[in-house]
Amino acid sequence: MDSKAITPHWEHFEHEADIGIRGIAPTLEEAFEQTAVAMTAVMTNPDQVSASRAVSIRCEATDNEMLLMDWINELVYETAVHGLLFNRYQVAINDGILSATAFGEAVDRKKHQPAVEIKGATLTELRVYQQADGSWVAQCIVDV
Repeated sequence: MDSKAITPHWEHFEHEADIGIRGIAPTLEEAFEQTAVAMTAVMTNPDQVSASRAVSIRCEATDNEMLLMDWINELVYETAVHGLLFNRYQVAINDGILSATAFGEAVDRKKHQPAVEIKGATLTELRVYQQADGSWVAQCIVDV
């Protein structure tokens, strides 16, 4: 199967009291984007978040796993400190440096009805890998 036939998507997976987030896509960057959408979906319906504000994010790490963890933790920071939720992402990864734009808006408790607060990404189940079909998977457990 050609990885280009894979439609980028996200999913959650069970993990005791916390929750797993996973992005699956034809490219590494799209897998990171989908993992971020999965993170938003833990808190609220991403379709209820408008993309009225753009935030630049930059991370650097020695490997893709740590880069994913830093990426998710930067988004958690933007939510916790600046009160923002995001529904769309544009990610570029080059030599261990992630440059991204996250699109979203300020949390509106009535509109978004946030279900939980994410405290951060963890090392548990942290994996970034390419599957036999060429598609990429990026996943971790988030502490809620």
